[in-house]
Amino acid sequence: MPDDMSLRAVGWAQSFPVSGGVRAGRTWARAHLDALGWDTEAPDTVDSVLLTISELITNAHIHARSTAQLVLTWDSHCLHVSVHDSGAGQPVVRQAGDSEPSGRGLAIVHALADSYETRTRSHGKSHGKTVIACFRPPDGAVRHEACMRQDHEA
Repeated sequence: MPDDMSLRAVGWAQSFPVSGGVRAGRTWARAHLDALGWDTEAPDTVDSVLLTISELITNAHIHARSTAQLVLTWDSHCLHVSVHDSGAGQPVVRQAGDSEPSGRGLAIVHALADSYETRTRSHGKSHGKTVIACFRPPDGAVRHEACMRQDHEA
């Protein structure tokens, strides 16, 4: 990171509609994780990120009945996985029973991510929520080329 402590980041964004969005979101995200080099350097982290994306897009589609807006941002320390939907209310971690087929989404995110948070927005006609999960690669994982170039140019 440069001495001036400025933030260098690279990111990608895509919207996924209710019809077919979960699989498309995983496929789209995998291509970007491959660009970070994590497919070989941090395969367990890739699996955790993809499962988190599946859970968050599913939550947006089922609970908010909304398109899921997925943003991946790599700041050379953490991959921020953000999923925004237009639904009202806060997501809640549930204690699903053994026989319940659903209700574990946020518990899974909590178990897999290094950290996560939820932000709500209700300004005029714009409303909804965003769940942001942070994933740090294991030591030695490859940093994205664009971040490395920016660090050297600074």
